[in-house]
Amino acid sequence: MTERFDFVVIGAGVSGEAAASYARARGATVALVERDLFGGTCAFWGCMPSKTLLHAAEVRAHGGEYPWERASARRDYMIVREGRDYPDDSGHIRDYKAAGIVPVRGTAKLAGHGKVVVRTDGHPRELEATDIVIAVGSIGKVPKLDGLAEAGFWTNKEGTSLRELPRSIAILGAGPSGTELAQVYARFDVRTTVVSPRQVNPTDHPRSSALLAKALRASGVEVRENARAQRVRPRAGKGGEHVVELADGSTVEAAVIELNVGRTAAPALASLGLDAAGIPYDGGDFLTVDDTLRAAEHVYAVGDCIGHEISTHLGHYEGEIAVKVALGDDVRADFSAVPRAVYTDPETAAVGLLLEQAKERGVDAFEETADVATSAKGYVSESEGHVSIVIDRKNKIVVGAFIGGPAASEAIHEAVLAIKLRTPIPLLAQTIHAFPTVARVMGGLFAKADLTLR
Repeated sequence: MTERFDFVVIGAGVSGEAAASYARARGATVALVERDLFGGTCAFWGCMPSKTLLHAAEVRAHGGEYPWERASARRDYMIVREGRDYPDDSGHIRDYKAAGIVPVRGTAKLAGHGKVVVRTDGHPRELEATDIVIAVGSIGKVPKLDGLAEAGFWTNKEGTSLRELPRSIAILGAGPSGTELAQVYARFDVRTTVVSPRQVNPTDHPRSSALLAKALRASGVEVRENARAQRVRPRAGKGGEHVVELADGSTVEAAVIELNVGRTAAPALASLGLDAAGIPYDGGDFLTVDDTLRAAEHVYAVGDCIGHEISTHLGHYEGEIAVKVALGDDVRADFSAVPRAVYTDPETAAVGLLLEQAKERGVDAFEETADVATSAKGYVSESEGHVSIVIDRKNKIVVGAFIGGPAASEAIHEAVLAIKLRTPIPLLAQTIHAFPTVARVMGGLFAKADLTLR
């Protein structure tokens, strides 16, 4: 028997949960399909476990008593894995049912326009919907390196869920996930090496990247920048460690190799039967959508699988936007003010365009920068870092902001809102900022930019 809904959402990670919850809040009927854990990567293998491990590592690094056994137990509590081999997602399911969402555990496949067949442990379930939202998430990419498969490797899943610390680890890739976990491991006395083809967190502001590299080294991480792995020699090193050969002729030895070299949604997308719903797909890492997040008529795609910016907060935003569009609201996805953060100690955060990116888009832009170390906040908290803003000279607005230092992930949101609302620089310059804070350092830059623009 076919079950009929207003929405069928495929994938119950953050973006799928957001879509389903918002649709239900608007009175729509919703089925939420998930083949693995309801709650997805963020809750179980990503944001929540990594951030609680970062907290434990920071307490320990600053002299507090936080042994690995306690940190591991706290992480297991966060991912509902106490005394279990695999997390328990029943709490998520209870919440869906309480909200009137119908959870369906199984593997979904599109079977035509508005039709989804879910392969379950029992009989297949046939679902029909006015609108379908694809939110299948992503998995870690695996590079083609000779010897890697034989050596074995970790992804973020193993990296955030480990219960026993390895004696050494080599992390390939230095984006947010790689840098955060590197600091965790090193602060718990694991010999840790990070290998990055460019600088640490290469899409960030150069000052932020330099700050992260310095912070990692201060934590005991060996940072190899502008280095690329070419080959792995399994168990060929001292004590049976794996040897990773780099393009510059040097090597790294480690008991464990962890991959943080990007994400892909290709496996999930390839098995979804997209052609049955008239959705063009070229086999790449991500699905292409328009600014309404529409992949085809009455089919939307959100979150990691469209590759705009792989983060929990953006996935949540996209999930709600897709439902609003499907319900007839006159909205479009706006990616001009998406905050990005790395939760190391110290943090970095960013929003909008780098100076070079603004100029490439034809913006008459300039940058103002302040040193956190010589600010009042820096002095009282013994902190270093920077605040940098990019200004559109013609329109007198902020188009980019970058922070490295204490509470960067919190302070960035003033700039997020300023970019979103295109707030005039003179108004930002007149805004009172509490003293002493990193936000006040940014306020000083607004005032400086205001003088420049007069």
